[in-house]
Order: sequence, then C-alpha cells, then structure tokens
Amino acid sequence: MELQEGKEKFIQTWGKLGSSWGINKTMAQVHALLLVSTDPLSANDIMQELNISRGNVNMSVRALIDWGLLHKVNVEGERREFFAAEKDMWEITRKIIEMRKKKELQPALQVLNELSMVEGNTEEVKEFKRIVQDFKVYSLKADATLDSLIKADQNWMVGTFMNMIK
Repeated sequence: MELQEGKEKFIQTWGKLGSSWGINKTMAQVHALLLVSTDPLSANDIMQELNISRGNVNMSVRALIDWGLLHKVNVEGERREFFAAEKDMWEITRKIIEMRKKKELQPALQVLNELSMVEGNTEEVKEFKRIVQDFKVYSLKADATLDSLIKADQNWMVGTFMNMIK
C-alpha cells in the first residue's frame, strides 16, 4: 500500500469512528488529516484535501480547537491561519474523555439528581426512585473512574490496562 492510499484509508476510517466518540464524520476526517500531516495546514489545504466546503472546514476546526485536539500555528510570512493536531495519543484520549464527560455524563447526573426528588410514597414511586438511585450510583462511579483516567499519567494507565487483561 502506498503512503497516500494509507492516509486516505486512515482518514476515512477515523471519520467513521468519530461518531462513536461524539463527533460527526467530517470533523473526525479533519482531525485525521491533521493527525497524519507533517506540516500545519490552512483551511484551503483542508478543503482541497477532503473536498469539503469552507464552512464545513471552519465549523470542524473550531469544534476541534474547543475539544483541545487542534491548535493554531503561526507560519512565518503567511497571513492565513494554519492548524495542527495534538499528536500525543494519550492527550487525545484524555481530551476526548473530558469532553464526553462534560457533554454526556454530567448532564445525565444532573437529570438523575432532579429525578431523585420525585415525591410520593407509593410502591411505584419507591421503585422509580430505586432505579434512579441505581443509575445515579453507577454514573457517579463512572464519573470518578473517568476523573482518575483524566488525572492519571500514561504509564499508570498502560500498567493498569495490562494488569486487567492478564
């Protein structure tokens, strides 16, 4: 397989996988392109490489910057903005965990807190509150685990993972 073919396959695959970690296909493809690029790219470069609109590039780049997965790079002698991806896979993983926690888990915990305030003393209310409490306990444990992952260093994570699969 030639390098260009490999890059294209990586970009397409990362694009498909993006939806599983909370972003759309195009945003994931922009991220993948910048991951495999040795030099920072401009919006025009990204548009041409992925054959997408300027608006789509701008929205994707801004969102990826918000996620902490891309950053702006100054290129001497250029007035255009250039972008580069975070290349450290541990940092990428941490950023994705942080954002998913913020966008998914924390809102769910807020709703579970509200639901635990349901009033009444019937069997149906008691069962509802028990189920909500079970979900809340599980969600709080997931939250604490994710916090540990975010704060952990890469060596701890790899060691823990290897111990789990033994």
